[in-house]
Amino acid sequence: MARKTSGRGQRELRTKVKSARGRRLSSTLWLERQLNDPYVKKARAEGYRGRAAFKILELDEKYRFLVPGARIVDLGCAPGGWLQVAVPRINALGERKGKARGRIIGIDLQEVEPVPGAEIHVLDFLDEGADDAIRGWLGGKADVVMSDMAASSSGHKQTDHLRIMALCEAAAELAFDVLDEGGTFVAKVLAGGAEGDLQKRLKQHFAKVANVKPAASRSDSSEKFVVATGFRGLPEASGD
Repeated sequence: MARKTSGRGQRELRTKVKSARGRRLSSTLWLERQLNDPYVKKARAEGYRGRAAFKILELDEKYRFLVPGARIVDLGCAPGGWLQVAVPRINALGERKGKARGRIIGIDLQEVEPVPGAEIHVLDFLDEGADDAIRGWLGGKADVVMSDMAASSSGHKQTDHLRIMALCEAAAELAFDVLDEGGTFVAKVLAGGAEGDLQKRLKQHFAKVANVKPAASRSDSSEKFVVATGFRGLPEASGD
């Protein structure tokens, strides 16, 4: 006769993390959340460098900007998860016969472990001449500029929000300089009231601007992504 069970053994057990001397409660809670996050586990199982890979996967499934032959710039590319997703989709390795071969440039302040098919450079994109350097590496303008950057946390919610928005606004300005007409800008932002100016600026230069919270974004996070498509280009400077 089959033995009855309570059903508890069929559930996935949740990992508990004990507080250690010198570790703050917030750090312990973060570690526990990481260990129990289904997207963290899925990333490990599928060979991605982080759960953020599923965010760009979901965004691309909806908006289809990572296409064969596309020229991509990934700002703040560490640890490389977005690069891993983009390489096969744009056919950067040329493995999809009969499809155009794309190119992807990863930019970060720190060294990043190589990703086959991606070209990674250590660069501060805020430096003067960064846009010229990126166009030179690409051999022209980009079809997509994407960013999952976040400023270092200060522990102060409003300050962190403003820092991330400042990074996103700077990324948008670079996108205006390096995107080809019809291009796409994808970036992480935080909801919180300081994103209105960015939205207004993007709507001036793109045909459509959408705000999306992927399923892979934690429900308790104010994180969302802006996806601006159909870059119109910038007005020609007047010679007067």
